[in-house]
Parts: sequence; C-alpha cells; structure tokens
Amino acid sequence: MRRTGMVHTRHQSLEIWKSDLATEFRVAGAVHASFHRRRFLTGLAWDMIAAASLLGCHSPPRSALMLGLAGGTAFRVLHHLAPGCRLTAIDIDSEIVGLARDHMELDALGIEIIIADAYPWLEKNHRTFDVVIDDIYLAGKTDVFRPRAWDPQLLGHLMRAVAPGGVLAVNLVTGTGHRTMQSLTRRVLRDTFPVVRCIKSAGAMNEVLVAGDFVAPRRRLDAYSDAFSHWRDRTYWDLLELRRMP
Repeated sequence: MRRTGMVHTRHQSLEIWKSDLATEFRVAGAVHASFHRRRFLTGLAWDMIAAASLLGCHSPPRSALMLGLAGGTAFRVLHHLAPGCRLTAIDIDSEIVGLARDHMELDALGIEIIIADAYPWLEKNHRTFDVVIDDIYLAGKTDVFRPRAWDPQLLGHLMRAVAPGGVLAVNLVTGTGHRTMQSLTRRVLRDTFPVVRCIKSAGAMNEVLVAGDFVAPRRRLDAYSDAFSHWRDRTYWDLLELRRMP
C-alpha cells in the first residue's frame, strides 16, 4: 500500500493508504478503518465487533446501533452476515464519514448515519436495538483514549438502548496505558449483566466484551463461517476466541 493523502479533520489527523484493492485510514500509526473490495475480515477489532453482534437472542440481529462509526468497517462485516439488519451509527466527525463515503463505499451499506456527539445523543435516545456497540475512542497525539469514564448514568443510557434479548458490546484497546479502563469495564459489566463474554483475536490489541441476559457461546459463530467465500476471511473468523468472563 502507498500513502495517498493526509487529512486533518476537526477531531483527528489521518493518513489515507491505498492499493488496487484496499484502502486504510491510519491514525497515530494505527489502522483506524479498513476497506477491501474482495474480503471482509482483517484479524483486528472490527471482526470481533461484528461477531459480538451475532450473540444475542436474535441471530441474525434485526437492528444495531454503533457509537463511533469512522469508516464503517465493522458494519460492513455485519451487513454481509445479516443483510436484513437495520444499521444506525452515531459519529461526531462528519469529515471522516465523508472520506469513508468517497474512499470506502460507505453509502452501499445503507446505514442511518447521525452526526452528533454520541453520549449526549444517547441521553435523549428512546429507541432500542438488538445490538448496541460502544466503540468510542478519540485520537490523542500518540494514542487513542476513551473520552468518558464509566458512571451509573452512562451505563443506564446504554442499557436503556438495548432491546429485550439484545446485547451490549464494548470494544476495548488493551496493553500499556489502557489496563485501568480495561479492568474497570470488565468489573462494571460483570456486576451489571448476568452473562459477559470476551472475544479476542490473536493479531489484535483489543478485546470486545459482550454483555446481556443471554450471550451465545462460541458455536453460534461457527454457523456463520460458510458465509465467507475467501479462505482468509474464514481463517480469521475461525480463529476468533470467545470465553465467558467468570
């Protein structure tokens, strides 16, 4: 891939990298969004987010809300696996959404995109979804960070948006500098929900926690493996690790 541009939005600076088949947005040296014309999976966090969306009582899900859309990579996977799912996304950065429309065929996914600050929007929201995905990270000078710590009010707004039988999925960056938030999120979800499962991928510095009254075990994902025609996609999918949090 080669770098084809540098864009400074109001909220972040990103590089655009391209090959004949693929496009990546990179922020602070990390891939922030990915698009490939022939494949869906990357071995990174978006695979785990899409997998998390399939673990509620309704599989495939009928509706999904994503807080933090960026280039729409996870929703591209979910749209492939659950084409009837109604997709809604909230993102504060209209410029990165515009770039995804120009470079990543975002409009082909049929997402209802709302340009807003996600957490204040959530406070006023009265809709419910089978899947609610919290993937909100802001870009700092050298790393990303979550803009708000857990508190009862935030958790209440997220839970109110989850439909009966649905799940809440939280993407967490792991590693140095992120362990406090990781530990806190695990504790908050374990203390609040009957079931919490953790999804990991060997090549990713993330984990996705999936919480609800019911969260399906690993065999639920096995049923979707044949949906991928490319061997690399199937390999990434089959390597996803899923375990119940004690």
